[in-house]
Amino acid sequence: MISVNPNISGMTCAACARNIERVLKKQEGVTFVQVNFATEKLTLEFDEAITDFEKLSATVSRGGFALHLPISKEGETIEVAQRKEEEMHRQWRIFLWSAIFTVPLVIFSMVPMTLHSLELMWIPHEFDPMHRPVLNGLLQFFMTIPVMWLNRDRFRAGFRALITGNANMDSLIAKGTMVAFLYSVYLMIESIFLSGDNMYYFETAAVILTLIALGKYLEAKTRGRTSAAIQKLMGLAPKTAKVIRGNAEVEIPIDQVVVGDIILVRPGEKMPVDGIVVQGSTTVDESMLTGESMPVEKAEGDLVIGASINKNGGIRYEATKVGKDMVLAQIIKLVEDAQNSKAPIARLADVISGHFTHVVIAIAILAGLAWLIAGYGMAFSIVILVSVLVIACPCALGLATPTAIMVGTGKGAENGILIKGGAALEGVYKIKTVALDKTGTITEGKPHVTDIISIDEDDHDRKELLFLAASAERASEHPLGEAIVNYGINQLGQLADAMHFNSITGQGIEATVEGRGVLVGNKRLMEGAGIDVLELDGESLAQEGKTPMYVAIDDKLAGIIAVADIIKPTSKTAVKALYEMGIDVVMMTGDNMRTAQAIAKEAGITKVLAEVLPQDKAENIKLLQAGGDKVAMVGDGINDAPALVQADIGIAIGSGTDVAIESAEIVLMGGELTSVVSAIYLSRRTMGNIKQNLFWAFAYNIIGIPIAAGVLYVFGGPLLSPMIAALAMTLSSISVLLNVLRIKRVRIDI
Repeated sequence: MISVNPNISGMTCAACARNIERVLKKQEGVTFVQVNFATEKLTLEFDEAITDFEKLSATVSRGGFALHLPISKEGETIEVAQRKEEEMHRQWRIFLWSAIFTVPLVIFSMVPMTLHSLELMWIPHEFDPMHRPVLNGLLQFFMTIPVMWLNRDRFRAGFRALITGNANMDSLIAKGTMVAFLYSVYLMIESIFLSGDNMYYFETAAVILTLIALGKYLEAKTRGRTSAAIQKLMGLAPKTAKVIRGNAEVEIPIDQVVVGDIILVRPGEKMPVDGIVVQGSTTVDESMLTGESMPVEKAEGDLVIGASINKNGGIRYEATKVGKDMVLAQIIKLVEDAQNSKAPIARLADVISGHFTHVVIAIAILAGLAWLIAGYGMAFSIVILVSVLVIACPCALGLATPTAIMVGTGKGAENGILIKGGAALEGVYKIKTVALDKTGTITEGKPHVTDIISIDEDDHDRKELLFLAASAERASEHPLGEAIVNYGINQLGQLADAMHFNSITGQGIEATVEGRGVLVGNKRLMEGAGIDVLELDGESLAQEGKTPMYVAIDDKLAGIIAVADIIKPTSKTAVKALYEMGIDVVMMTGDNMRTAQAIAKEAGITKVLAEVLPQDKAENIKLLQAGGDKVAMVGDGINDAPALVQADIGIAIGSGTDVAIESAEIVLMGGELTSVVSAIYLSRRTMGNIKQNLFWAFAYNIIGIPIAAGVLYVFGGPLLSPMIAALAMTLSSISVLLNVLRIKRVRIDI
């Protein structure tokens, strides 16, 4: 099975996308087809043993469309951008030249008519076109022909689609303007050979085509702004890298960097690829990838992400991921896949747009015949038919959902929130309960020193206590010991070497530091050494979810160093915001109930599921779903993967494991819970925008088509001019796009 994602050129409305899907689905060997009108991309899966891409491309080309299979991702981005830019300029040229011929045509045809209707005879009789119908008709004919020629693609595509049974928006425009033009030609011939004082409709055809050209130009320009996220992400990566080859520094193109290269990055420069720092230290701005504004400190052994910015120190790092394996490349792929996907809410619009054009053509013909039978004459009936054909707009329906998804997922990516598709974006909107893993999600995921309590409660004694305990723990590999060592280095700078180090499994360590005997461990270690711990209250610390580490110096109890996995600074803010959004919050952890409740209380969470084994997390998600509410699971570890899959929406912390990220529908690159709130808020704003677009698109057509058919005229109201109908149709599509662009201005950070 082969999967390809070619770009499509030649589509003019949602009906085109629907027709391409319909034709390809009929082809033998094709297993999946999805066309995104907004991104102009096709997702196609087929069995290479039965068919091939060339054959399927030829099938599509017979409908007037073309598939473009890019050579590389960067080349595709450049190619798509160039094609959109060229199309925008082409539409501008068509509009400009159409206007040059249409404006004088309108003046020539409409001004004399208006003056006559007002009984103002300002034009000399010999120059008055109203009294010279043949000359009037010929002049209008020769001014209309260039406009028809400039917009020939509209006729070519429209009539081809009509003949093949795949009618689209171009079919409506082509049929409406051609009817107005041919009827005017008939009236002109009648004036030449049979004489008469006929009114022509050449200006109707010209104005409609000119307004459509203007609309297509504005639409192309606006759609370019909706699809800027991918180009912006592509622009983050530097073009070259400085690598150490031999003993020399060499600057090479980024695509020539290989895994294992040592890369030199100076202050202010971007990291070319992903890697691990091998020399130096600095702070790095990762905001363009994670959405986190604070620079991150990097030292030897730390990971750096390609396209992040080195702020203030020169470093050397070893390349570990290049090309498509880089974090940036994976982000771009996730965003592209999301923008090419469809949300479930789009299905109704797809079904309607698939039959829309045929229904409109039928309504136009029936309305025209009805007025003709009612005795209003051929000219009146032609106006009705043209107005109905022109005012109908499947584009607004087709653009309503995919463009909003494009902008919404792009906005998320800019803020470190990767949404893996339209279904995920819509799913987050429906979430009523959020289950949060504790370790690494609510908390930092690694122990920190929280309290230092000395027997004498003196600052000097506390510093000495920390110095001796941290020095003794330097040879330990236990996470709690590492936390004490790191805190000691951070607070004191220099530590001493430990002698006679001994690790006592399950209890702690003993060592000699500067000639003094040091014990660091739990109550059992102290009791085994005959040291009484009753003088210090370690139990209250344990009730707060902390681990008390007793410290004895020279066989006397000196104090306690408490260590805990502390909550992230933003967790409490995020939990409060979730409650305010009407979302229930549940903490799920494998820790004991006492520790879990202490952390939950600090974070502001009221519901706790503690002592949950990894294999039981998915079952607990099922229990939360039993009430019918949509449940999101937020986690970061391998043990969270089953629960992430079971949940209606899985949300993975980007700093977590690859398994968790792969299992989730949403990835938070920054690793903060506030991004969960931002993702839900973004989803709500985007879905609200989609519903607005669909409502107005449906309302426009439901109201506009009957008005164009003359319903108001029946009750003494006005008759809609075909030119006003063309303007209304153009504005309907542009209004949808402008409404979508409002998402770009939404502030989703809290």
